[in-house]
Amino acid sequence: MPVLDAATTAQLKAYLGNLRRPIELVATLNDSPKSAELRSLVEEIAAQSDKVSARFDGTDERAPSFAIRADEGRAEAIFAGLPMGHEFTSLVLALLHVGGHPPKEDADLLDQVRALDGPLHFETFFSLTCQNCPDVVQALNMIAALNPVATHVAIDGALFKDEVERREIMAVPTVFLNGKPFGSGRMDLAQIVAKLDTNASAKAAEKLAAKEPFDVLVVGGGPAGAAAAIYAARKGIRTGVVAERFGGQVLDTLGIENFISVSHTEGPKLVAQLEQHVRDYDVDVMNLQKATALVPAGDSGFHEIRLENGASLKAKTLILSTGARWRQMGVPGEDEYRNKGVAYCPHCDGPLFKGKRTAVIGGGNSGVEAAIDLAGIVAHVTLIEFDSQLRADAVLQKKLLSLPNVTVITSALTTEVLGDGKKVTGLVYKDRQTEQLHTVELEGIFVQIGLVPNTEWMKGAIDLSPRGEIEVDARGATSVPGIFGAGDATTVPYKQIVIAMGEGSKAALSAFDHLIRQG
Repeated sequence: MPVLDAATTAQLKAYLGNLRRPIELVATLNDSPKSAELRSLVEEIAAQSDKVSARFDGTDERAPSFAIRADEGRAEAIFAGLPMGHEFTSLVLALLHVGGHPPKEDADLLDQVRALDGPLHFETFFSLTCQNCPDVVQALNMIAALNPVATHVAIDGALFKDEVERREIMAVPTVFLNGKPFGSGRMDLAQIVAKLDTNASAKAAEKLAAKEPFDVLVVGGGPAGAAAAIYAARKGIRTGVVAERFGGQVLDTLGIENFISVSHTEGPKLVAQLEQHVRDYDVDVMNLQKATALVPAGDSGFHEIRLENGASLKAKTLILSTGARWRQMGVPGEDEYRNKGVAYCPHCDGPLFKGKRTAVIGGGNSGVEAAIDLAGIVAHVTLIEFDSQLRADAVLQKKLLSLPNVTVITSALTTEVLGDGKKVTGLVYKDRQTEQLHTVELEGIFVQIGLVPNTEWMKGAIDLSPRGEIEVDARGATSVPGIFGAGDATTVPYKQIVIAMGEGSKAALSAFDHLIRQG
């Protein structure tokens, strides 16, 4: 039975028309059903182009797996498992890049990749349901395709459970370099190269410090920041965006069904569209740059943003759209066992806890949705809510309470995460009515208790609310003339993508109005 449907096969055939050199698929199989499925996939790929050949005599340590090779093995990417679901795009890109099709990345960044010293043997453990994993898999495959000192194997953690247990992997994506831990969580090519190239930060600082002042500098690259940049650039003024991670919190969002006019999309897809829209205009996008200080304009007339790498950027007006991050419990054991049982993304890490006991902390929409998703994978879910009742929408509560393997505990405060030094073994919560402490034995804890604004570095420079949010008026203006705020980092209620975009647009219009009134 074919693995790919007719439409996907036709698309693949068209993509493979871009191959510039022959590639070889070398499969390592055993007698499992997954191996039979992988054989079919490899045969279907090879049938779509005369530049693709297939062999089934591989000797890789993992089966089923297959390598994509070219240039006598000097370019190689390996998949251990079937790269379907979120990873099918990773497969297509690996075929193209190993086959000589140039990646769509900045030329300077690709030169950095080619100049990396080795050996660099990467291993990435991924999940087919993880929306964060493809960026990592694709970036490392790109490095393996471009630099002969590098190889990469992408490993489906659900298919190689024994190895996941042996290497104590409890979050995806998890990357090893030459057998040692390298990184966990979403990383793009620029972030990976920055970790490998020790001179990258100094080079970036030098380039940033040489930039002329902007008319509008947007700090933050989420929906609010992207909208602000587009609206400012359309006014024909010098616009820049500096962001620690373009896309922000949306990158960690799986399903988006309330973005008006788009019935369904996914966070990473929306972010890619936002970035492309921003780059359609003359906007200077400075990604992977963390702001550490805000200095309002003095006699020079320019506001200043100081960055972690030592550089600083100046602008006549600023739009602060730094968004928010997941709130942590702040209890003993949470930091110690992060990615060792304590997780924040049920879609990404849920499959690693198949058949195990888990807890979800938080009874809002996010927490209840997480519990519902996990209940279909894990042995049991205990949902712990601080309030006396759940706060999620009624339809979600009804679904949750219908599930046989879910326990809901309200009026409960989590006080400690327990572990054996390597992984989570349980948690302790206090009954807020009786003050009694209770222990729940489990292997995974998913924290879903809201967001914290990314504004700590602004304290003392502009007015912040007691919750740390940027105080803004109806025009998005802050307490300092020429500095505006937008999105989840501000006091504007309802943290939603569509609202953030509107606020970003409004802030840009306000900034432009400020500029023309200042002459």
